[in-house]
Amino acid sequence: MILILASAIMPLARVTATRTREAELRRALREMRTAIDKFKDAADIGQIGSLDLKVGAENYPADLQQLVDGVTAANDATGRKLKFLRRIPMDPMTHSTEWGLRSYQDKPDSTHWGGQNVFDVYTTFDGIALDGTKYRDW
Repeated sequence: MILILASAIMPLARVTATRTREAELRRALREMRTAIDKFKDAADIGQIGSLDLKVGAENYPADLQQLVDGVTAANDATGRKLKFLRRIPMDPMTHSTEWGLRSYQDKPDSTHWGGQNVFDVYTTFDGIALDGTKYRDW
């Protein structure tokens, strides 16, 4: 009897763990994408010093670390920094802080980051989600 109950609970526990990791992945992606958008908005309205903006980057951050380290606020003699992330979130699927990156100049089907800026992020995990979609497409 206990063996039958245990065999029914194991798949349920695996699905629950996967569902939890998927929710963490969605939260991490949302957090980084929001930070990228806030950086772009701040650059577009001139809140970021011109020395912190890379030429040809279309006002997007050069890399994820720039969102953590911060950038100098424009027209602020105190040296105050604008920061957009506390830290780079860990990818719950790969257990790493290494994310796939897309630049504004990359083609939509590109599999390699061009390096000009960070327009979008995605997980490098090749698995299939519970809903049947690829994690890389989230």
